[in-house]
Amino acid sequence: MNSELAHELYSLLIPLGQERLIVPRACVAEVITWQQPEKMDGTPPWYLGTIQWNGRQVPVISFEAACGQAYPPPGTRTRIVIFVALGNHITGGYFGVITQGFPQLVRVNADVVKADHSRSFSDHGPTLCQVRMLNESPLIPDFDHLERMISEETRAA
Repeated sequence: MNSELAHELYSLLIPLGQERLIVPRACVAEVITWQQPEKMDGTPPWYLGTIQWNGRQVPVISFEAACGQAYPPPGTRTRIVIFVALGNHITGGYFGVITQGFPQLVRVNADVVKADHSRSFSDHGPTLCQVRMLNESPLIPDFDHLERMISEETRAA
């Protein structure tokens, strides 16, 4: 195996309203067309509800709203990215995040991605950090934190 390839990671740039997330490709099970989640009473604005996907009830969230921001209303480009849960917090093992377009596949390595310290993020929020790559400054989500947030709402419902 080429040693150069061993240090690269296939990732997806996921478009949100004003930001982009960058995640390893292996974390994404599927990107599906928008469908209105079934809202549950008493949940916070970021917890949009659940959808049926592959015979499962999958919770769907807005990353922007989980960060305390407004999220754009669904439009013609809105999709739901189905993530594989990395921990064991979420029953069923999957959750969805709404996006504002199709994720873009990128190959990243240490030469392309650098830490971007222009912003700081709370230790108790869904964002680990921001990185700089070429002309982008995507956010790296804290999957463990997100999954715990979703789990707490799912149990409460």
